[in-house]
Amino acid sequence: MSLFSHALARIKPSATIAMSQKASDLTAQGREIIALSAGQPDFDTPDNIKRAAWDAMQRGETKYTPVAGIPELRQAIAAKFRRENGLDYKPNQTIVSTGGKQIIANAMLATVNEGDEVLIPAPYWVSYPEMVAMCGGTSVFIKTDEATGFKVTPEALDAAITPRTKWLMLNSPSNPSGAAYTEAELKALGEVLLRHPHVWVFVDDIYEHLVYDGFRFTTIAQAEPRLFERTLTMNGVSKAYAMTGWRIGYAGGPEPLIKAMDKIQGQLTSGACSIAQWAAREALDGPQDYVHTARKVFEQRRDLVVSMLNQARGLHCHTPEGAFYVFPSCAQLIGKVSPRGKVITTDEDFVSELLEAEGVAVVHGSAFGLGPNFRISYAAATEELEEACRRIQRFCASLRDPS
Repeated sequence: MSLFSHALARIKPSATIAMSQKASDLTAQGREIIALSAGQPDFDTPDNIKRAAWDAMQRGETKYTPVAGIPELRQAIAAKFRRENGLDYKPNQTIVSTGGKQIIANAMLATVNEGDEVLIPAPYWVSYPEMVAMCGGTSVFIKTDEATGFKVTPEALDAAITPRTKWLMLNSPSNPSGAAYTEAELKALGEVLLRHPHVWVFVDDIYEHLVYDGFRFTTIAQAEPRLFERTLTMNGVSKAYAMTGWRIGYAGGPEPLIKAMDKIQGQLTSGACSIAQWAAREALDGPQDYVHTARKVFEQRRDLVVSMLNQARGLHCHTPEGAFYVFPSCAQLIGKVSPRGKVITTDEDFVSELLEAEGVAVVHGSAFGLGPNFRISYAAATEELEEACRRIQRFCASLRDPS
């Protein structure tokens, strides 16, 4: 009898984590690597948030917390949803977890049975299908492309829904494409979902505050209030407030679902870190100056990276509405030969040869369910991004036709 579970065999390691680890290993070996594989702001956590954590420690807020989160943070989350999203969640309709990943895992473990289908627009964040698979569910991918701005259309959504569909996963702005849905686009998707009352909506709004060019962020239960009772709205403090290591995610949803997720979490981790929860409360309730400053910097970096990539031979980069990723196509370079003689047959070959030749770590698009593309995180210093793009341009220019 095997030691390992069937669930372990169903899931794959995270491609983004794997590439980040490979970059770290090469750096340790003395290579000069520019790692653009991780979605992590290069800014430090704002001082007012760090002070709130220190104050909490000084007050002795170092004990176990309620499983679903400290009351003060759940109240701040409910206030945030009302203030910024027009969603009337009560504190008992919210939950705090150890990062956004745990919110997703809690929801899937609490609701997905073997044979249930979860609709996932592609390209998608690498962990979505793995969490579905871990629960015995089936991921059904809805392909998008640049022609639709990497966004699912109402027609494609309607065609993908079956009697077995349990959830639609909707990430806006998206990791990896940066695509963000307008209010009108969300309303159109909502009209489809209203015709299929058995389908629930999992909304990943983690990049909510990172939208550019005056884009107005909207979440689906705001655009179509009739979906409120079957929507789980997830968010967190990691991206908007440079708090990735603090590991705080949160969600709002119908009370029975929140209670079910609380039950799951109570047997897995119990409450999230007490100090991090007090810091997160300050992030939501405190001054928002950092958010506005960071957004401007990321927008400038987006424009820089898109411009430089579109100057590279054989690449084409769509301009995204949000997040801090671009998802350029390398389709014109498939079949070319790298400087060390490797024929590039896939986007994974492209990123491997780029890392080998120029020391730039990015993630292949097929890991996100769509290729031949690759993902670049521009949550890095501007100087690093400029140098990385120069190296990418040089690498693309070095590729030759097969002899």
